[in-house]
Amino acid sequence: MDFELLKTDGAARLGRITTAHGIIDTPVFMPVGTAASVKALTIEELKRLAPQIILNNTYHLMLRPGADLIEKLGGVHCLMNWDGAVLSDSGGFQVWSLASMRKIREDGVEFRSHLDGSLQFLSPEVSVGIQTKMGVDIAMAFDECPAYGLSHAEVEKSMELTHRWARRSLAARTTTALFGIVQGGVYPDLRERSAEEISAMDFDGVAIGGVSVGETKSEMLDVMRHTAPLLPADRPRYLMGVGTPQDLLDGVAAGIDMFDCVMPTRNARNGTLFTSEGKISIKNARFAADEGPLDPNCACVTCRTASRAYLRHLYVTGEIAALVYNTIHNVFFYLDLMRRVRQAIALDSFGAFRETFLSAPINEGS
Repeated sequence: MDFELLKTDGAARLGRITTAHGIIDTPVFMPVGTAASVKALTIEELKRLAPQIILNNTYHLMLRPGADLIEKLGGVHCLMNWDGAVLSDSGGFQVWSLASMRKIREDGVEFRSHLDGSLQFLSPEVSVGIQTKMGVDIAMAFDECPAYGLSHAEVEKSMELTHRWARRSLAARTTTALFGIVQGGVYPDLRERSAEEISAMDFDGVAIGGVSVGETKSEMLDVMRHTAPLLPADRPRYLMGVGTPQDLLDGVAAGIDMFDCVMPTRNARNGTLFTSEGKISIKNARFAADEGPLDPNCACVTCRTASRAYLRHLYVTGEIAALVYNTIHNVFFYLDLMRRVRQAIALDSFGAFRETFLSAPINEGS
């Protein structure tokens, strides 16, 4: 993997990542395909949306269908028939979410599968090995994600474990590009120490982890804005699991290059859609006789072919097509937003673009 920083506009960065499966223009949003599938989309629909990179998840794929079978089938690209780049989460966040079913040790984490209760184990070596078998373009180091609300001493202990695991992750990698993860909770001094230690290691990129775990929006923004400038300028910077369109713009303004979040797909399945005229709930009765497009300023398939009335009808009657149409639109909205962000940075007008975008009522909440 190679990264080239092409230009800056303030702290906003325009870059290019080159992988074995194509070029990734940054800033970039990665749709989440947790189990090797972006929910509600076929691969052909995903290809038409044309994300340059998507995200898979180590934890879920190690349980089903299993790393050995994925490797036997030629890796996740062959399994999915996907020819774009893939980044894999290491499984650390998912293990964190299993707090009542896990046991953290120095060597790794023992936990119970959420599927059948079977005993499982993940360590830096196991996680990197699984990601290697999956054949992803970018793997993530295995980290320990501290819960929100822990004391400074507890977060510091967790952070130091993440640093030890980061070194072991690096030692275990072979040819796959590997990103390290900065932890430290909401404590600025710990974020500074973690950024310094992780940046000093030979990672291909550096991520800000441990956000969107229960902290307030202002706390998340403080962590992101404080940490991003501390990361190496010559490597991609990745903010994990964030967020709303406004979060993406705030991240770009702070110097972040890569984002992922389930928000566009999850919201789509809940009937919440992002449009240039505001975020709407398509199940609202006011759309029952609305013959207009979902978003008159959008060029996606949904907006070109389906009225708001039809989309509402599909959703309230429980038709599967509603989830497909909604997901196509929301993913397109996010990808197109990042395309326009890149264009604005190239023209040295990102500040004005961000101000105009944030003046519209489309970025509220989740």
